[in-house]
Amino acid sequence: MTRHSAENLAFGKLIEPYRAELHAHCYRMLGSVHDAEDALQDALVRAWRSLEHFEDRGSIRPWLYKIATNRCLTLIERRARRDIPTDLGSAGPLTETTAWLEPYPDDRLDLASLSPEARCLTREGVELAFVAALQHVSARQRAVLVLREVLGFSAREVADLMDTTVASVNSALQRARHTLDERRPAMSQQATLRSLGEERVRALGERYLAAWERGDVDAIVELLTEDAKYSMPPLAEWFQGREAIAEFLRGGPLTTSWRFLRARANGQLAFGTYMWQAERSLYVPAGVDILTLNDSGIAEVVSFLTADFSSFGLPTELRG
Repeated sequence: MTRHSAENLAFGKLIEPYRAELHAHCYRMLGSVHDAEDALQDALVRAWRSLEHFEDRGSIRPWLYKIATNRCLTLIERRARRDIPTDLGSAGPLTETTAWLEPYPDDRLDLASLSPEARCLTREGVELAFVAALQHVSARQRAVLVLREVLGFSAREVADLMDTTVASVNSALQRARHTLDERRPAMSQQATLRSLGEERVRALGERYLAAWERGDVDAIVELLTEDAKYSMPPLAEWFQGREAIAEFLRGGPLTTSWRFLRARANGQLAFGTYMWQAERSLYVPAGVDILTLNDSGIAEVVSFLTADFSSFGLPTELRG
């Protein structure tokens, strides 16, 4: 083994324990799995090139977060904010500057080594409502909030990571909290899922799956809350309320046959959906549906039509 290869191997072992959490951090900041991958790879290259400047005062983790955060801040300056269709108001028009939030595969989170409390906090940090709300917070405020409240760094540590003062960090955190409180629900999906219980959530998911596979619009709508929302990025059009959603389903999706598979996305109830393609006599990927629940039923469905099925461990086709 050459010296260069040995150094690469040593660096890989050094950063590997942090790769998953760094990727999730970049996703929270950027709202895109693909952008997060780009940011992380660039950050790790920069870390490798400047490793000799790392002062070993303990864990390398804060140093890696500093590099990754700075890379995300740079990318945010160059790219449009990530939205979901319901962020646009009353089915706002699709524009050249519209960029869409992307779903996040739970398998990227590497939860096995975490405590139950840490797992819950990590899942909360990638929930759709939280990540969507973050996109409406300024870049530096976003970074402060994620570093402080999701990752648990102290105000002093965040000030050091971002080359600023503790007072500036505390001020940014207060402003970020105010913006998020206006845009996200009072209860996280993790708290809601715990409140509903595994058995009820599983039964709700099975009923939803079965109703779609039967083509039963009434049964689907019965599971929705009165003011439920249904959107399908990258389509800008979205629907709200049982009647509007039912009309859309009858006139569009439910004119063909479907198959659903359970998926793991954004810490929420999710499905990979497959639409019948007659010319090939099989079911082909249609989207990854992520459901938001409350005590009354399904409050929102976001169907990501361009999701990469392979990243969720889903097959690329299903036989009839």
